[in-house]
Amino acid sequence: MSSSAGLPIVQMKRIESFSAAHRLHNPNLSSEKNVEIFGKCNNLKGHGHNYRVEVVLKGPVHPESGMVYDLVDLKRCIQNVMDQLDHKHLDEDVPYFKNVISTTENVTIFIWNEVQKNLEQPQLLYEVTVHETEKNVFTFRGETSS
Repeated sequence: MSSSAGLPIVQMKRIESFSAAHRLHNPNLSSEKNVEIFGKCNNLKGHGHNYRVEVVLKGPVHPESGMVYDLVDLKRCIQNVMDQLDHKHLDEDVPYFKNVISTTENVTIFIWNEVQKNLEQPQLLYEVTVHETEKNVFTFRGETSS
């Protein structure tokens, strides 16, 4: 029996933001096909967004601390990721995007992977949501297709 059995489960959310530029482009496709798929987001000089990021952890509230996770550590972990992205051209400055198209879907997956590898308790990571605009929002929960 787990020592956390019977403890209340709480989700905690930390919200941060970063600004970055990118260009949606697949080098394996023709210029015409890139424009067809990505439209104005395929602009040769790129474009930018002010992204809002929400990181959610989910776990038991520990009786000793009264917390799901140390907020100071969570802030540090997320800030390490934001520092990799903030005021950068994703395709040129972030190695991950050298071979991965910098869609917000892939930005969300990148943030998930980076947060998870830096958390002391990675199993608590529940969800990462990235707001590209007020109307375009992407969420990843670590799931893969079968």
